Amino acid sequence: MQVVILAGGFGTRITEESHFRPKPMIEIGDMPILWHIMKIYSHYGFNEFIICIGYKGHMIKDFFCDYFLHTSDITFDFRSPVNSEMTVHNSTTEPWKVTLVDTGINTQTGGRVKCVEPYITDDSFMLTYGDGVADVDIGQLAQYHKKHGKIATVTAVQPAGRFGAIDISVDNGIRRFHEKPKGDGSWINGGFFVLNREIFKYITGTSTVFEQEPLETLAADCQLVAYKHEGFWQPMDIMKDKLYLETLWDTKKAPWRIWN
Repeated sequence: MQVVILAGGFGTRITEESHFRPKPMIEIGDMPILWHIMKIYSHYGFNEFIICIGYKGHMIKDFFCDYFLHTSDITFDFRSPVNSEMTVHNSTTEPWKVTLVDTGINTQTGGRVKCVEPYITDDSFMLTYGDGVADVDIGQLAQYHKKHGKIATVTAVQPAGRFGAIDISVDNGIRRFHEKPKGDGSWINGGFFVLNREIFKYITGTSTVFEQEPLETLAADCQLVAYKHEGFWQPMDIMKDKLYLETLWDTKKAPWRIWN
């Protein structure tokens, strides 16, 4: 099953970094968050990726152009100017097939999905955002989607609350202190979708926002189901999120690092 990753947006809420590079290329532990997302899928055997690029998309192309060289031991023999040779001795590159599709600068999320329709070769595919990580069991997610037989599955998550919470008794004593508990109990869209090809019928053009009309119509048609994920999930919306993810990575406490 192919994995489509949305990587073309402007990243306007993290301009400290996105001014210089596309948001999916912002690094966590010296590697782009896009790489981390791909490693999650690859761990479960999903190694064919279609990446929707747009804003500063040439930087994503450059990354993959150089990736094989950067992960290999190589000898360059320039002694023969006419027949110079490059010999690869050892490579740690993942078994990935990566298709980069220029989906435009101002295209909305649904429009980007529509742009990659010609590259989808199976009856179903996966879709996620290029700016968030989780310890979702992708294998179980795929099985869940296949079992219920609907057009779309969305991973539902409960993010932590913004502030800590306290339980106060009638005499103002504190019975319990919660450090950033789950929010208000609501489930939200956590990305990590599985979609059937019929999804393209729900997208009208480049201005379609995937999270609006397509998902709302699917829900009305009883064709959208939730896969509840109660584990780790963290988007990288603002600089504080990036620093949090970096801290987890640097201290070897990153829950999404499920690969060896």
